[in-house]
Amino acid sequence: MADGAVAGQGVVRTAGAGTGLLVLTSAAAAVWPDAFATIDAVVAGALFVVGSGAMLWAYARGISRSRAELVSISGLFFLAGEVAPPSIRRSFWLIVTVEVVAVFAAGFVRPYGEVAFGILAPMYGLGLMSAWSAQHGSFPPRPPGS
Repeated sequence: MADGAVAGQGVVRTAGAGTGLLVLTSAAAAVWPDAFATIDAVVAGALFVVGSGAMLWAYARGISRSRAELVSISGLFFLAGEVAPPSIRRSFWLIVTVEVVAVFAAGFVRPYGEVAFGILAPMYGLGLMSAWSAQHGSFPPRPPGS
């Protein structure tokens, strides 16, 4: 890895790409619901499934790491404390914030129908944040005898 590079940048880029797709489909569904609402619902559902799977994987990986490290729930799922560098923490929280704003804005414009499935999509950002933490997060070592 190059100097100054942070591990797990691919996870951040993947999260950003999925979020970009969500923003595009949510905006299109809000403007042209007849043409894009179903596509938006499918994208939101797929992101929800991927995010849920990533979160389950992160939980299992966190349990495994907890044998040797003090893995906190807040650190594992929300990057709390010194688990991640500030740039990673900011990136993931920006991704989750953009997801929430996009789906709520689309839902506000088109409150009924398929666009409402968008509310499931922020699980994607949260799940990939957890996956990053489970794989690359920095947790303190477990004290001997604990």
